[in-house]
Amino acid sequence: MSSVLIRNARLVNEGREFEGDLLVSNGRIVKIARCIHDENAKVEIDAEGQWLLPGMIDDQVHFRDPGAPDKGSIYTESRAAVAGGITSFMDMPNTSPPTLTLEALADKKRRAAISSVANYGFHFGVSNDNLDTVAALKPCEVAGVKVFMGASTGNMLVDDPGILERLFAEVPTLLLAHCEHTPSIEANAARLREHFGDSTPPAAHPLIRDAQACFRSSSMAVDLARKHGTRLHVLHLTTARELALFEDKPLPHKRITAEVCLHHLLFDDRDYPDLGNLIKCNPAIKTQADRDALRQALSSNRLDIIGSDHAPHTWSEKQQPYWQAPSGLPLVQHALPALLELVAEQILPITTLVAKTSHRVADLFAIPDRGYLREGYWADLVLIKPEPGGVAVSMQPILSQCGWTPFAPRSFRHSVSTTIVSGQMAWHDKRLNDSCQGLPLRFMR
Repeated sequence: MSSVLIRNARLVNEGREFEGDLLVSNGRIVKIARCIHDENAKVEIDAEGQWLLPGMIDDQVHFRDPGAPDKGSIYTESRAAVAGGITSFMDMPNTSPPTLTLEALADKKRRAAISSVANYGFHFGVSNDNLDTVAALKPCEVAGVKVFMGASTGNMLVDDPGILERLFAEVPTLLLAHCEHTPSIEANAARLREHFGDSTPPAAHPLIRDAQACFRSSSMAVDLARKHGTRLHVLHLTTARELALFEDKPLPHKRITAEVCLHHLLFDDRDYPDLGNLIKCNPAIKTQADRDALRQALSSNRLDIIGSDHAPHTWSEKQQPYWQAPSGLPLVQHALPALLELVAEQILPITTLVAKTSHRVADLFAIPDRGYLREGYWADLVLIKPEPGGVAVSMQPILSQCGWTPFAPRSFRHSVSTTIVSGQMAWHDKRLNDSCQGLPLRFMR
């Protein structure tokens, strides 16, 4: 961990933008000042004209490790993540085998310790038969506990009312919920299949996994959390209607919080004719009105954080007919450049974007010494370079194992020039530093 001096940057932190220098030593930020002189710095970066941000902490990724090396692994996807400005990730439990036991959790931590260039944490899964294990979890050992209150794979769908009651009453830490009402989805699917048969277009996806299916499930989750006093975090909101379930209050005053994901902020149902199954995901990308409502809610405290829900599948899988094509899309490599389009379009201030991708994530998950530009904190840093002419995504190599991105037709007006992970250069000048080693995230609960 050599010392790094970043000079002439425009720092964005805790609601402020200001010019200054930042010095990193032994993995930590040791000084922030208007002008720093340090002749002992091993690396010096002149960041004039660039934003210096705390790295994005992504609370929701599916790195497919173990179980699906053709789709992704901690090795490949963490490298794509740092190229996209993500310095820390929290991986979901629906791998193969799923993270439903302490042994499976330990195996994932071992894999990350060997191969991740980003900092890492893991969510624990809930099934219909592991509630005793969930109830006995040590809160500091996991990022959170994930429940699928909607269609999923294997035995991770939990829809038994008795099991849900016990889960919400006994979960010892933050409970994350994927909310879609399975009976509604199945009824919609039967109706659309009868109409279109095997030729059902991808544009039917938001009609099958519709707003009502989302609201029925998310409202049930919120009701259960209020009944039991559960610390609940509802993942990937997609509808304007669901926003009313959440309070417009600062994070410290809430026990029920909500996430929005970048693809639900940047795509809408007008994109299905061109992108088809490439934007098929659960919950579905919905209407322009829903997208615009989510964007507007980011400016308040109703939506707390932005995640990616990175979930890669192979190109060949996505070329199958709608009913066979899997749901999920690769997103981490373009996370911050894509989100910065909202800043370029003056939809979101850069300070709000930083709050929702870094500050609030660290606060919500009780991650100490990360998520802010503060002296003494770990140096998880991203330099953002303006690209006035735009950078075509199609001209860039894809680092995710799957080899494709739904953003291929687009250009972005900002790029990630440097990513520093726990004081180590992970990405600089379009190159990866393969020797960078991410650290395990701590959760101080």
